[in-house]
Amino acid sequence: MAEENKSSLDALTSLCKRRGFIYHSSEIYGGMPGFWDYGPLGCELKNNVKQAWWQFTVRGREDVVGLDATIIMHPKIWKASGHLDTFADPMTMCRDCKKLMRADQIADIYAEQKKKPQPKAAGADFFCPYCGGELTEPKPFNLMFKTVVGPIDDPSNVAYLRPETAQAIFAQFQNVTDTSRQRVPYGIAQMGKSFRNEVTPRNYTFRSREFEQMELEFFIRPDEAVELQYGRVVTLADKPDLDGPVQDDWGWEVWHKYWVEQRKKFLNAVGLPTERFVEYWQKPDELAHYARACVDIEYDFPFGRQELEGIAARSDFDLSQHQKFSGESQAVFDDPLKQACKKLTDAQKAAFVDKVRKDLAARGKDPAAAEKFCAGLFDGKYVPHVIEPSAGVDRLMLALLCEAYEEQKIAGEKGGEDVRTVLHFNPKVAPVKAAVFPLVRKDPAQEKMAREIFEKLRRKVNCMWDVSGQIGRRYRRQDEAGTPWCITVDGQSVQDGTFTVRDRDSMEQKRMSYGEFLAMMDEALEF
Repeated sequence: MAEENKSSLDALTSLCKRRGFIYHSSEIYGGMPGFWDYGPLGCELKNNVKQAWWQFTVRGREDVVGLDATIIMHPKIWKASGHLDTFADPMTMCRDCKKLMRADQIADIYAEQKKKPQPKAAGADFFCPYCGGELTEPKPFNLMFKTVVGPIDDPSNVAYLRPETAQAIFAQFQNVTDTSRQRVPYGIAQMGKSFRNEVTPRNYTFRSREFEQMELEFFIRPDEAVELQYGRVVTLADKPDLDGPVQDDWGWEVWHKYWVEQRKKFLNAVGLPTERFVEYWQKPDELAHYARACVDIEYDFPFGRQELEGIAARSDFDLSQHQKFSGESQAVFDDPLKQACKKLTDAQKAAFVDKVRKDLAARGKDPAAAEKFCAGLFDGKYVPHVIEPSAGVDRLMLALLCEAYEEQKIAGEKGGEDVRTVLHFNPKVAPVKAAVFPLVRKDPAQEKMAREIFEKLRRKVNCMWDVSGQIGRRYRRQDEAGTPWCITVDGQSVQDGTFTVRDRDSMEQKRMSYGEFLAMMDEALEF
């Protein structure tokens, strides 16, 4: 989005409604806060984002497979993951206007108000940002949506809509490992709906109650297993080549940095330049208790810098928790590791156990667990650790819309200045790849040829047929839709089979044959 347009989402939201990208859910009944529907162009953009992520993350690799799990799962999964006990936001309510809001977002809401209300109570530090009334004491509010499975509304039948897609991957880890013929290190990816009962959904589609996620759980060997098998653990201090093939002797911090770089490459590929987002490494006191590192990739939205996606090194926490609560082992057997350990002497094993004991103590963990952990390693068994890149489809879509939006001042057809609104989508995610139209609608030969081109092209990509209005107006409509190329069949086309191709960004036109256009388009759409 051009700098002069970044102060407000008004222009973008207006365009999204007018052109069929995003609508308020249940709008004819007054809408529902935190829920959004995607129109014809919006669902195409959304599908393209998801397909691009799947192609880059799963189909473009040999070491990642997919999963499509149910939205409702056994409630014990959420007990094991900690969501039942800790997945909560601090909620407060205004005693006067009765508005509910997150206590940790009040300062942000203050900043968004054009006129700050004055506190009704003298000396109040925090007061309602809407009316100035007194706020209640913040209380934890669990964000999961409850439902009932079966015909009887009973506490024993309570279940939850999933607040994230990741836990299904952990719960199905052993099944996927057994059936996919994959071996650690490898990943399981999933896309799908998630639900969070946000106290104050806000900032357009950024914080919604129903949204889609794209998550990868990439399972790796614990560093101790790597050291036993390969005699060393490659760290970032060794300056590994993260652009080359992955290596078996990488430790967790190299794998984590590798996936940070992969996610940045993906964002570049779909249209977010590196200079437009920030790589924020969480400080030790900001990390979850189980995390060894976490990077937030943040984007400067019109409402401020916010997290676009996160890449976390989650240790073995998730699989260990499900192992504990289900009673089912989540360990894998690594025969090369076992064979390597057979070559160790008793003294070498004792020294290794002592080293692990000291390392666990330094990380605040129970050193007494070292002997059991090492005994499993010596037998070729361990619970894998995981690197988790997690992204929101809706947030990425919003970032792409913000980045693509521009209002350009150009020369008007009748003199003076005109304003061209254009969405500069990368062709890979553009909802419509090409628009086709005859220059003169009433010319049978032009319309016949244009229609033939359109029918052939629509079998390959989503394209649009438009014969309404002057050619300039048709171009403007496609600019607002973000269509990269407009194909116009004119008098010369009927003679030699070529047509003009107008580039959306430069507005330049070039004559091409159908084969030349396909070659150009295919190159632009490749990952």
